[in-house]
Amino acid sequence: MRFVPLLPADRPATSAPGRRLLEAVVGGVVLLITYAALRSVGLSGTLDRSTLLFLGTASLAFTLLRHRYPDAALLGLAALVGVLPSAAMLTAIVSYTASRRGGRPWRRDLVLVTAALLPLVVSEVRLDYWQGGRWQYALAQGGVLAVVAVLIPGLVGTAAGQQDQLVGALRERTAAAERAKRSAENESRIQERSRIAAEMHDLVGHRLSLISLHAGGLELALDRQAPQLSGEAEQLRQASRDAMDELRQVLGVLGPLGRDTGTDALTDATGTRADILALVEESRAAGIPVSLDWQGEDLTEVRPQVRRAVNRVVREALTNVHRYAVGATVEVTVAQLPGSVEVTVINGAPPVPPAVTTGLGSGRGLDGLRERVAVLGGRLTVGPVPGGEFEVRAILPTDPPAAGARAEQATGDGPAPLALPAGAGGRLRRQLASAVSAALGLAGLGVILLLGLGLVQQTRPYDGPPPVSAVHTGMSTSQVTSVVGPDSPSVRSAAAGREPTRPGGTTDCLYPYTGRTTESDRLLVTRYCFKSDVLSEIITFTTPLAP
Repeated sequence: MRFVPLLPADRPATSAPGRRLLEAVVGGVVLLITYAALRSVGLSGTLDRSTLLFLGTASLAFTLLRHRYPDAALLGLAALVGVLPSAAMLTAIVSYTASRRGGRPWRRDLVLVTAALLPLVVSEVRLDYWQGGRWQYALAQGGVLAVVAVLIPGLVGTAAGQQDQLVGALRERTAAAERAKRSAENESRIQERSRIAAEMHDLVGHRLSLISLHAGGLELALDRQAPQLSGEAEQLRQASRDAMDELRQVLGVLGPLGRDTGTDALTDATGTRADILALVEESRAAGIPVSLDWQGEDLTEVRPQVRRAVNRVVREALTNVHRYAVGATVEVTVAQLPGSVEVTVINGAPPVPPAVTTGLGSGRGLDGLRERVAVLGGRLTVGPVPGGEFEVRAILPTDPPAAGARAEQATGDGPAPLALPAGAGGRLRRQLASAVSAALGLAGLGVILLLGLGLVQQTRPYDGPPPVSAVHTGMSTSQVTSVVGPDSPSVRSAAAGREPTRPGGTTDCLYPYTGRTTESDRLLVTRYCFKSDVLSEIITFTTPLAP
């Protein structure tokens, strides 16, 4: 169970004075509730009001100092709790906070162990020497305070701090992986833009070169036969040259045009049945059993950019088979449908599972395919299908729309989606859940504290009446009980009818068990009589032991 303090220390303060005031109020409420709970069972101690007020104020001051000096605040409260058990819950909060902050493990452990020893030492000094109690009882009470107020919240805080460090490391790794993924996607887009730019240059530039060439020939012919039209032909040739230069400038934004496109250069046969069959034959020669199912007419009349996309889909799918499914059966289907071309590449499971490292590809080829297909207004699906097979399917329109809007959508150059801030309702719910968790954690520690101190108090042995300096007239019932122990029904029964006369105005008397007997085997009884909850008489007498 994770213990969350009511006074969190890991949030940046938005208003320092207001935050300190709120923490002081909450700390005071916790201190008063703890004192009232201990007082209700006779465990409030023998301190007078002025001492209680001073120690309570010091406890709140140490609690507020836990932000800047967590170790010092913990040690100070650990010493105070040996005198003022009501400060146990505040000590638990500071112990949790100081341990959760982390730091060097050896220093955190040293502070925690030292803080756990302080209640033992202070309780021993206060109860054994100052108030004349037995050292075993003092050690037991100090042990309960050390475990409940220091060790339990300290260990929980240590675990929470380690969890915070782990979550922080995971967040950093996730952010780094996300940045690497975005970088890879951007690089893939840049590479694909370069390929698209080169192909557009090869296609459109080739056509413009033909226009310029024919315009030059026409200019020479008209210069001889119709000189008056020679100027028009020259303007046509110059316009084609200007268009070529402008095309180079525009495509330079997408990618470098001076690179060699190699085998990826666009030709009139790219994407046709003969071209796809050549790709299939290359895979067969490499040992991949590939079959081609061509449905419909050839793609010679389809736009070049669509044919190029068909070539790229088949090429990339077969390349992935060569990498990750060597020896698997592959079915390539190209179907020319009314208004679209559907390309499907399905491969079965490989005879031999691929090596583990083969699954660590960058995925840039598929990212490039998605961008190319999206630019043409098509759709690409990649993934496993029933039967253990893997499918790459692309549906391309034979008459693709204008590329402007599609390209912007595919490449992500459009406006980024608006990131809405987290709702205040969700933040409020998280804060409420933290507050409830903190209250439950403190309540659980409070129950353990009451049970522990109550058990120690009930089993406290007494060697006789305490010294006068410890119990004196004028003390309240709870103060006397905290020193001499609770009332014993057996001692009260033994004293009935045999005790001295009670003083006038007595409202109640306390008969604690001392465990002392005289030489004649008579029980030694010390009676404490009260007038309106104020000790008025202390008398010791003997009575026969109960049969």
